[in-house]
Amino acid sequence: MIKQFVIVWICCMGFLSNAQYDSKGDNVSRYRPGAFWFYTGVRPAVPERQEKYDRLIMDVTYNDWVGDEGPFENYWASIGLNTSLMFDIPMSKKSDKVSFGVGVSHQLTNIRHNNLLLVDDLENTTTFAEKDENDVFSKGILAGNSFSIPVEFRFRTSGWKHFKFHIGGKIGYQANLLSKYVSKVDGHREVVKRYGFPDESKLIYSAHMRIGMRNWALFVSYNFNPIFSNSKSTQLNMIQTGLSISLF
Repeated sequence: MIKQFVIVWICCMGFLSNAQYDSKGDNVSRYRPGAFWFYTGVRPAVPERQEKYDRLIMDVTYNDWVGDEGPFENYWASIGLNTSLMFDIPMSKKSDKVSFGVGVSHQLTNIRHNNLLLVDDLENTTTFAEKDENDVFSKGILAGNSFSIPVEFRFRTSGWKHFKFHIGGKIGYQANLLSKYVSKVDGHREVVKRYGFPDESKLIYSAHMRIGMRNWALFVSYNFNPIFSNSKSTQLNMIQTGLSISLF
């Protein structure tokens, strides 16, 4: 046990001693921000190449909508997660201050609401109605998974502790959409689920922005496509606000 402790302590001290770089001086830092701090790839990093950042990004978001229903009226627990695997492509061989990002992304959305979804399969419409005393459900959820291709322009200052600004958009496919209602009847918990809607938008496209420092940033996003495509349906466009962390 003591031997294992000594080995772990030596390894930790070695990492700490290598991490004393403070981004000052003329040398280009070979460090990466985030969880993969010392990882440079299969081969050692080439000193002449510009640094690459923000290649694995996770956005923890509050999900909401705007349109026929107002924003910020849903439950605070409407939490989602975006995971993006990106290529960071510097626009110049001499500077990494401006770069282009492209990759693949998965988006998990979860909206806790207090509305009743009325689905008409004959008219292919989905409308919202206010909950009344006859409705027994205690929790309403609209959730979904989508896959998309994000594209963004990235601007950042020099150095390890850099300030950054990303602006871009996504285009993708709504893989599924789920409605769930939870209620208690005679002391028993009952869950009613519906998978898919007759007029759900399969093509999704949005704009987003990140602003922050190093591997942390504030994140906002707006979907241009409505959640339900029929013009007679309740018109809602999804919005997201949250915090981004770049793990690599």
